[in-house]
Amino acid sequence: MELQEKAYAKLNLSLDVGGKRADGYHEMNMVMQTVSLCDELQISTTDDGTLRARSNLRFIPSDERNLAVKAARVFLEAAGEGGQGLLITLRKNIPVGAGMAGGSSDAAAVLRALNRMYGDRFSCAELEKLSEQVGSDVAFCVAGGTALARGRGEILEPLPPLPDCRIVICKPEFSISTPELFRKLDSAPLRHHPDTAGILEALRQGDLRALCRRMYNVFEDVGDRRMRTVAQIKSRMLDHGALGAIMTGTGSAVFGIFTDEAAAETAARELRQEYRFACVASPVGRLFDEY
Repeated sequence: MELQEKAYAKLNLSLDVGGKRADGYHEMNMVMQTVSLCDELQISTTDDGTLRARSNLRFIPSDERNLAVKAARVFLEAAGEGGQGLLITLRKNIPVGAGMAGGSSDAAAVLRALNRMYGDRFSCAELEKLSEQVGSDVAFCVAGGTALARGRGEILEPLPPLPDCRIVICKPEFSISTPELFRKLDSAPLRHHPDTAGILEALRQGDLRALCRRMYNVFEDVGDRRMRTVAQIKSRMLDHGALGAIMTGTGSAVFGIFTDEAAAETAARELRQEYRFACVASPVGRLFDEY
Protein backbone atom coordinates (compact mmCIF):
# COMPACT_ATOMS: atom_id res chain seq x y z
CA MET A 1 0.00 0.00 0.00
CA GLU A 2 1.16 3.53 -0.78
CA LEU A 3 -0.04 6.83 0.66
CA GLN A 4 0.68 10.38 -0.45
CA GLU A 5 0.65 13.32 1.97
CA LYS A 6 1.80 16.95 1.94
CA ALA A 7 3.72 18.43 4.85
CA TYR A 8 3.03 22.16 5.02
CA ALA A 9 5.49 24.72 6.39
CA LYS A 10 4.62 26.91 9.37
CA LEU A 11 5.36 30.56 10.00
CA ASN A 12 5.27 32.54 13.25
CA LEU A 13 3.07 35.63 12.95
CA SER A 14 4.40 36.41 16.43
CA LEU A 15 6.77 34.72 18.84
CA ASP A 16 7.18 35.50 22.53
CA VAL A 17 9.35 33.68 25.06
CA GLY A 18 8.68 33.55 28.80
CA GLY A 19 10.71 32.13 31.65
CA LYS A 20 12.25 28.68 31.95
CA ARG A 21 9.98 25.90 33.12
CA ALA A 22 10.81 23.18 35.61
CA ASP A 23 11.45 20.77 32.71
CA GLY A 24 14.13 23.09 31.28
CA TYR A 25 12.05 24.32 28.37
CA HIS A 26 10.89 27.91 27.95
CA GLU A 27 7.29 29.03 28.15
CA MET A 28 6.26 30.02 24.62
CA ASN A 29 3.42 32.19 23.32
CA MET A 30 3.15 32.11 19.52
CA VAL A 31 0.67 32.80 16.76
CA MET A 32 1.34 30.19 14.09
CA GLN A 33 0.24 29.96 10.46
CA THR A 34 0.36 27.11 7.94
CA VAL A 35 1.42 28.06 4.40
CA SER A 36 1.31 26.35 1.02
CA LEU A 37 5.07 25.68 0.75
CA CYS A 38 5.30 21.98 1.48
CA ASP A 39 7.35 18.80 1.47
CA GLU A 40 5.86 15.83 -0.37
CA LEU A 41 5.70 12.41 1.30
CA GLN A 42 5.08 8.94 -0.01
CA ILE A 43 4.61 6.18 2.56
CA SER A 44 4.89 2.55 1.43
CA THR A 45 4.35 -0.57 3.51
CA THR A 46 7.21 -3.09 3.46
CA ASP A 47 7.62 -6.69 4.61
CA ASP A 48 10.91 -6.31 6.47
CA GLY A 49 9.48 -4.82 9.68
CA THR A 50 11.81 -1.79 9.60
CA LEU A 51 10.95 1.89 9.64
CA ARG A 52 13.17 4.05 7.46
CA ALA A 53 13.19 7.19 5.35
CA ARG A 54 14.89 8.36 2.20
CA SER A 55 15.06 11.86 0.81
CA ASN A 56 16.18 13.96 -2.13
CA LEU A 57 18.65 15.58 0.32
CA ARG A 58 21.54 13.28 1.16
CA PHE A 59 22.17 14.66 4.63
CA ILE A 60 18.63 13.91 5.88
CA PRO A 61 18.88 10.92 8.30
CA SER A 62 17.03 7.72 7.47
CA ASP A 63 16.54 6.46 11.05
CA GLU A 64 14.74 7.86 14.11
CA ARG A 65 16.87 10.98 14.06
CA ASN A 66 14.37 11.83 11.31
CA LEU A 67 11.15 12.95 13.03
CA ALA A 68 9.05 11.34 10.29
CA VAL A 69 10.44 7.92 11.23
CA LYS A 70 10.01 8.63 14.94
CA ALA A 71 6.39 9.67 14.32
CA ALA A 72 5.73 6.42 12.43
CA ARG A 73 6.99 4.36 15.37
CA VAL A 74 4.96 6.36 17.89
CA PHE A 75 1.78 5.97 15.82
CA LEU A 76 2.18 2.25 15.13
CA GLU A 77 2.88 1.47 18.78
CA ALA A 78 -0.16 3.48 19.91
CA ALA A 79 -2.34 1.79 17.30
CA GLY A 80 -1.16 -1.68 18.30
CA GLU A 81 0.45 -2.19 14.90
CA GLY A 82 4.09 -2.46 15.97
CA GLY A 83 6.16 -4.57 13.60
CA GLN A 84 4.73 -3.03 10.43
CA GLY A 85 7.53 -2.00 8.07
CA LEU A 86 7.38 1.37 6.33
CA LEU A 87 9.47 3.29 3.81
CA ILE A 88 8.90 7.05 3.99
CA THR A 89 10.08 8.87 0.86
CA LEU A 90 10.53 12.61 1.39
CA ARG A 91 10.80 15.26 -1.27
CA LYS A 92 12.10 18.22 0.73
CA ASN A 93 10.94 21.60 -0.58
CA ILE A 94 10.90 23.43 2.76
CA PRO A 95 14.42 24.76 3.44
CA VAL A 96 16.19 22.97 6.28
CA GLY A 97 17.18 25.06 9.31
CA ALA A 98 14.82 27.85 8.40
CA GLY A 99 12.47 28.06 11.39
CA MET A 100 9.56 26.70 9.33
CA ALA A 101 9.14 23.35 11.14
CA GLY A 102 10.03 21.25 8.10
CA GLY A 103 10.94 18.16 10.12
CA SER A 104 7.99 18.61 12.47
CA SER A 105 5.64 19.03 9.52
CA ASP A 106 6.96 15.81 7.96
CA ALA A 107 6.25 14.02 11.24
CA ALA A 108 2.73 15.44 11.40
CA ALA A 109 2.09 14.38 7.80
CA VAL A 110 3.12 10.82 8.70
CA LEU A 111 0.64 10.85 11.62
CA ARG A 112 -2.18 12.07 9.37
CA ALA A 113 -1.39 9.58 6.61
CA LEU A 114 -1.07 6.58 8.93
CA ASN A 115 -4.28 7.57 10.70
CA ARG A 116 -6.03 7.46 7.34
CA MET A 117 -4.40 4.11 6.51
CA TYR A 118 -5.71 2.61 9.75
CA GLY A 119 -9.28 3.84 9.40
CA ASP A 120 -9.09 7.13 11.32
CA ARG A 121 -8.10 5.33 14.49
CA PHE A 122 -7.45 8.58 16.35
CA SER A 123 -9.17 11.96 16.54
CA CYS A 124 -7.28 15.17 15.76
CA ALA A 125 -6.87 15.89 19.48
CA GLU A 126 -5.54 12.37 20.06
CA LEU A 127 -3.02 12.73 17.23
CA GLU A 128 -1.87 16.03 18.71
CA LYS A 129 -1.38 14.31 22.06
CA LEU A 130 0.63 11.52 20.40
CA SER A 131 2.76 14.11 18.64
CA GLU A 132 4.10 15.38 21.98
CA GLN A 133 6.26 12.23 22.04
CA VAL A 134 7.84 13.31 18.74
CA GLY A 135 8.66 17.03 18.94
CA SER A 136 7.44 20.42 20.18
CA ASP A 137 6.11 21.85 16.89
CA VAL A 138 4.53 18.61 15.67
CA ALA A 139 1.24 19.18 17.54
CA PHE A 140 0.55 22.41 15.64
CA CYS A 141 1.52 20.86 12.31
CA VAL A 142 -1.00 18.00 12.72
CA ALA A 143 -3.99 20.28 12.01
CA GLY A 144 -2.25 23.54 11.13
CA GLY A 145 -4.25 26.55 10.00
CA THR A 146 -4.01 29.60 12.26
CA ALA A 147 -3.53 28.92 15.97
CA LEU A 148 -2.23 30.28 19.25
CA ALA A 149 0.42 27.92 20.64
CA ARG A 150 1.49 28.05 24.27
CA GLY A 151 3.54 25.95 26.68
CA ARG A 152 6.19 24.17 24.63
CA GLY A 153 3.91 24.67 21.62
CA GLU A 154 1.58 21.81 22.48
CA ILE A 155 -1.26 23.89 24.01
CA LEU A 156 -3.22 24.95 20.94
CA GLU A 157 -6.16 27.28 20.39
CA PRO A 158 -7.55 27.49 16.83
CA LEU A 159 -7.96 31.07 15.63
CA PRO A 160 -9.89 32.77 12.81
CA PRO A 161 -8.06 32.28 9.51
CA LEU A 162 -5.47 34.73 8.22
CA PRO A 163 -7.12 36.95 5.58
CA ASP A 164 -6.23 36.20 1.97
CA CYS A 165 -2.76 37.41 1.09
CA ARG A 166 0.51 36.40 -0.54
CA ILE A 167 3.52 35.58 1.61
CA VAL A 168 7.08 35.99 0.36
CA ILE A 169 9.53 33.70 2.18
CA CYS A 170 13.29 34.19 1.90
CA LYS A 171 16.05 32.13 3.52
CA PRO A 172 19.66 33.33 3.46
CA GLU A 173 22.58 30.92 3.13
CA PHE A 174 23.08 30.46 6.87
CA SER A 175 20.97 28.67 9.44
CA ILE A 176 20.77 29.63 13.12
CA SER A 177 21.12 27.21 16.03
CA THR A 178 17.98 27.17 18.18
CA PRO A 179 19.82 26.25 21.43
CA GLU A 180 22.34 29.03 20.75
CA LEU A 181 19.60 31.66 20.42
CA PHE A 182 17.87 30.49 23.60
CA ARG A 183 21.21 30.77 25.48
CA LYS A 184 21.63 34.33 24.21
CA LEU A 185 18.06 35.12 25.16
CA ASP A 186 18.68 33.85 28.69
CA SER A 187 21.75 36.05 29.08
CA ALA A 188 19.97 39.37 28.44
CA PRO A 189 16.45 40.54 29.36
CA LEU A 190 13.99 41.07 26.53
CA ARG A 191 13.32 44.71 25.72
CA HIS A 192 10.03 44.21 23.90
CA HIS A 193 7.24 41.67 23.62
CA PRO A 194 4.72 41.20 20.83
CA ASP A 195 1.20 42.53 21.18
CA THR A 196 -0.31 39.06 21.04
CA ALA A 197 -3.72 40.28 22.19
CA GLY A 198 -3.71 42.86 19.39
CA ILE A 199 -2.87 40.18 16.82
CA LEU A 200 -5.72 37.98 18.07
CA GLU A 201 -8.14 40.89 17.81
CA ALA A 202 -6.90 41.70 14.29
CA LEU A 203 -7.59 38.10 13.27
CA ARG A 204 -11.07 38.28 14.77
CA GLN A 205 -11.71 41.48 12.82
CA GLY A 206 -10.12 40.14 9.63
CA ASP A 207 -7.85 43.21 9.61
CA LEU A 208 -4.67 42.18 7.81
CA ARG A 209 -3.00 45.59 8.07
CA ALA A 210 -3.51 45.77 11.83
CA LEU A 211 -2.12 42.26 12.19
CA CYS A 212 0.97 43.05 10.11
CA ARG A 213 1.72 46.16 12.19
CA ARG A 214 1.87 43.93 15.28
CA MET A 215 3.94 41.01 13.95
CA TYR A 216 6.99 40.57 16.16
CA ASN A 217 9.60 37.93 16.97
CA VAL A 218 11.63 38.40 20.16
CA PHE A 219 14.55 36.43 18.72
CA GLU A 220 15.29 39.35 16.39
CA ASP A 221 16.39 41.29 19.48
CA VAL A 222 19.10 38.77 20.34
CA GLY A 223 22.58 40.21 19.93
CA ASP A 224 23.64 38.21 16.87
CA ARG A 225 25.41 39.67 13.85
CA ARG A 226 23.33 37.49 11.53
CA MET A 227 20.28 39.54 12.49
CA ARG A 228 21.69 42.29 10.29
CA THR A 229 21.00 40.09 7.27
CA VAL A 230 17.52 39.38 8.61
CA ALA A 231 16.94 43.14 8.89
CA GLN A 232 18.19 43.68 5.33
CA ILE A 233 15.78 41.08 3.94
CA LYS A 234 12.91 42.62 5.89
CA SER A 235 13.75 46.04 4.49
CA ARG A 236 13.81 44.68 0.94
CA MET A 237 10.36 43.18 1.41
CA LEU A 238 8.96 46.37 2.90
CA ASP A 239 10.44 48.37 0.02
CA HIS A 240 8.48 46.13 -2.36
CA GLY A 241 5.21 46.83 -0.55
CA ALA A 242 4.97 44.21 2.21
CA LEU A 243 2.51 45.22 4.94
CA GLY A 244 4.87 43.68 7.49
CA ALA A 245 7.89 41.37 7.63
CA ILE A 246 9.54 39.32 10.39
CA MET A 247 11.78 36.32 10.95
CA THR A 248 9.99 33.03 11.64
CA GLY A 249 10.89 30.80 14.59
CA THR A 250 14.58 30.97 15.40
CA GLY A 251 15.29 31.68 11.74
CA SER A 252 16.89 32.14 9.48
CA ALA A 253 13.92 32.47 7.10
CA VAL A 254 12.16 35.82 6.86
CA PHE A 255 8.69 36.40 5.46
CA GLY A 256 6.66 39.38 4.32
CA ILE A 257 2.91 39.64 3.84
CA PHE A 258 1.58 41.24 0.62
CA THR A 259 -1.87 42.05 -0.74
CA ASP A 260 -0.54 42.63 -4.28
CA GLU A 261 0.39 39.33 -5.94
CA ALA A 262 2.48 41.00 -8.66
CA ALA A 263 4.51 42.89 -6.05
CA ALA A 264 5.04 39.65 -4.12
CA GLU A 265 6.30 37.86 -7.24
CA THR A 266 8.65 40.74 -8.03
CA ALA A 267 10.03 40.76 -4.48
CA ALA A 268 10.63 36.99 -4.53
CA ARG A 269 12.31 37.15 -7.92
CA GLU A 270 14.70 39.89 -6.82
CA LEU A 271 15.47 38.22 -3.48
CA ARG A 272 16.29 34.96 -5.29
CA GLN A 273 19.06 36.76 -7.13
CA GLU A 274 20.85 37.49 -3.85
CA TYR A 275 19.79 34.88 -1.31
CA ARG A 276 19.64 31.11 -1.14
CA PHE A 277 15.87 30.69 -1.35
CA ALA A 278 12.80 32.82 -2.02
CA CYS A 279 9.26 31.88 -2.95
CA VAL A 280 5.67 33.09 -2.83
CA ALA A 281 3.21 31.11 -0.71
CA SER A 282 -0.39 31.43 0.47
CA PRO A 283 -2.09 30.78 3.83
CA VAL A 284 -3.50 27.28 4.34
CA GLY A 285 -6.50 26.57 6.55
CA ARG A 286 -6.97 23.75 9.04
CA LEU A 287 -6.17 20.26 7.80
CA PHE A 288 -8.77 18.65 10.11
CA ASP A 289 -12.44 19.68 10.13
CA GLU A 290 -13.05 18.39 13.64
CA TYR A 291 -11.12 19.38 16.74
